[in-house]
Amino acid sequence: MQIFRCPGCDAELFFDNGFCPCGLAVGYDPNSERFATDQRFCANRASLGCNWTCAADETLCASCQMTSVHPDLSMAENTPLWAKAEAAKRHVLVGLMRWGWFSADDPGARPEFHMLAEQTASGTADVTMGHASGLVTINLAEADTSERVRRREMLGEPYRTLIGHFRHEIAHFLFERLCERDGFLSAFRAMFGDETRDYGAALAEHYQNGPPPGWQNAHVTPYAAAHPHEDWAETAAHAMHLCDITDSFLAAGLGKADAPGPDFDAYRATDPVALIDAALAIGVALNHVNRAVGQPDIYPFVNSDETRKKLGFVLHWLSEKSKQRG
Repeated sequence: MQIFRCPGCDAELFFDNGFCPCGLAVGYDPNSERFATDQRFCANRASLGCNWTCAADETLCASCQMTSVHPDLSMAENTPLWAKAEAAKRHVLVGLMRWGWFSADDPGARPEFHMLAEQTASGTADVTMGHASGLVTINLAEADTSERVRRREMLGEPYRTLIGHFRHEIAHFLFERLCERDGFLSAFRAMFGDETRDYGAALAEHYQNGPPPGWQNAHVTPYAAAHPHEDWAETAAHAMHLCDITDSFLAAGLGKADAPGPDFDAYRATDPVALIDAALAIGVALNHVNRAVGQPDIYPFVNSDETRKKLGFVLHWLSEKSKQRG
């Protein structure tokens, strides 16, 4: 994530800012990738803290427009959970827009989001996180910090975060978009396997018996070993993580001997292998810093040669739209 400038006083602004310390109300314009003061603010600014701008003839920003179902707002606790989820969605979308996905000049379909809460006026609902034919369902229970930590520990998933969920589920949608491109599906099957094998049976096997021995040799996470679709989604989410780690590290003015220079644009990189090497080196360094104050590792994973190949494959296809933009 980049660090931005106030259009009024030129002070630093971070992506979630709605006001500059100088007092100016600002909004993020996803088309220009800058903060602005002379554009219409999203109608969800007051209720959900959305800090994006929208077109003059619209009321919702590009991100909020993708949410078609919201939680039961008669339950007071659901509004702040929904706001946290929307903030995570905006963070994920802006990175994808850097590659050209869902930007103003992308004519392709957008995902549709159902933001659902387990707590409703009629009782507790069963909400399953997932993706189906362009529809992404987000369980807002994951926006509650204590509940998310509980599930993270119970399932042994160190990257169980809202941003991680959005990247994983949107990756399923991007797979469908990429299948429209010549050469993608055959290349995917050569790298990840046959995605047409029984998905339900594969997940049932995974949840009953866990990942196969040696899963670390070819998969970024145990869940990635369950089925080629999940291997793609987990690997794509990690590729997005690593690209954002690199972008944020450089934007903050940090340096490292084996990291790119400050002018490097991770989202326009032409060599996926070099980007992965740099991102992993940055991750190791940041892990070391976090341990100094007893915090969890930024990137607590070890990638094999095979998983690096998969990460490179994903970055190649996800960044193709960026290359097409010139």
